[in-house]
Amino acid sequence: MNILALDTSLQAMSVAVLQDGTLLGETTLNRMKTHSQQLLPTIENLVKLAGLTPEELDGVAVAYGPGSYTGLRIGVTTAKTLAYTLQIALYGVSSLAVLAANVRADERLIVPLMDARRGNVFAGMYQWKNGKLDNVALDKHVSLEQLCAETAALTQPAIFVGANAQMRAQIKDALGSQVSFTDEVSGLPRASRVAELAAQTTPVDVDSFVPHYLRLTEAENNWLKTHPGHEHDDNYVEKV
Repeated sequence: MNILALDTSLQAMSVAVLQDGTLLGETTLNRMKTHSQQLLPTIENLVKLAGLTPEELDGVAVAYGPGSYTGLRIGVTTAKTLAYTLQIALYGVSSLAVLAANVRADERLIVPLMDARRGNVFAGMYQWKNGKLDNVALDKHVSLEQLCAETAALTQPAIFVGANAQMRAQIKDALGSQVSFTDEVSGLPRASRVAELAAQTTPVDVDSFVPHYLRLTEAENNWLKTHPGHEHDDNYVEKV
């Protein structure tokens, strides 16, 4: 089974091609260029280098959020278009789970996080159990202070993935010896992890599949301010 996997949820972008679980090729770019400029040429080049044609792909897996609004839209739209055009399976996995999967063979609580600005983060809690990455606390948009408090309450060793220097200082102050951190490279998305996690899921419906933002965009918040009473209008606000 030939799988194309992609992650555009952060500044870094990653694309991988796997065949029956074996990695044929992976490209990760972490430079100040838009994913709209880089993604399709990278996919085309990597599929070719893997010795395949697009028609030989059996599925496409994508990290669907949380993360950058624009990045998620680009990645999900590209994955949906490929799945629809090539008539292949589409898989979606959490962007936070992808980061958590960078921590291998570790019994500690894994806390992947992304900067959501203004003292907030996107974060989840994961742990390896019987060879599978288990989501022990749902991904959410939360203040870093609250995340530290929730982690401290679990009273078990934790390793944080994706924390920048400022976050690390705050986390260390709150958790002390309970916490450790991965290196910066482990905080980058790897599309091969997307494929690995997708192998443990079932395909999603191409038409109804949407990014998992975890919070409203600024435009949506502004719209709700001028349209009170629509906070729970499912026809407007994407359910997460």
